Amino acid sequence: MRFHPYFHAFAHREDGSRREGCGPAGLFRRHGRPGGRQRMFEQGDLRFVVLKLISEKPSHGYEIIKAIEDRLGGAYAPSPGVIYPTLTLLEEMGAIRVKETDGPRKLYEITPDGETLLRDKDATVSAIFERMADINTRHGGGPAPQVIRAMENVKTALRLRTSRGPLSADELAQITAILDEAAKAVDAS
Repeated sequence: MRFHPYFHAFAHREDGSRREGCGPAGLFRRHGRPGGRQRMFEQGDLRFVVLKLISEKPSHGYEIIKAIEDRLGGAYAPSPGVIYPTLTLLEEMGAIRVKETDGPRKLYEITPDGETLLRDKDATVSAIFERMADINTRHGGGPAPQVIRAMENVKTALRLRTSRGPLSADELAQITAILDEAAKAVDAS
């Protein structure tokens, strides 16, 4: 079975054992993280990605998240819990500043120090963006919006059902069988 590598790059066989390599080759980098999770960017890479995107166009945090997701063909979208601390770090470094504030939303722009940092690290930044473009190409531009909507519907249905209370053994077996059959049908298509 092939699985979309949104949050991890491992899948489980029917016997419960894990198998690696479920996502596009090279999409994630292994860092010995618990549970086999892997990182999209090397340490420090994300701040260069964010800084470069802001240098191209002053942006809000959410716009940066969407821009990264678009550049990676939908294969990965950083969480707000990763982006906003990165923005704070860049602001504290003097690389970006708040251009304007609209309620809780801050529009960030690059500073001269940020432009200097990008120039000094041009080879590193170019390599990161080349890797992102390669992932976008290999990933094929990301899943269709209809597929994303259907996946979200399944997640919402599961969340709603589990919020009503514990599942009985029969309910658990039935839901698991439905999900396994759906996964097999998707893989066969």
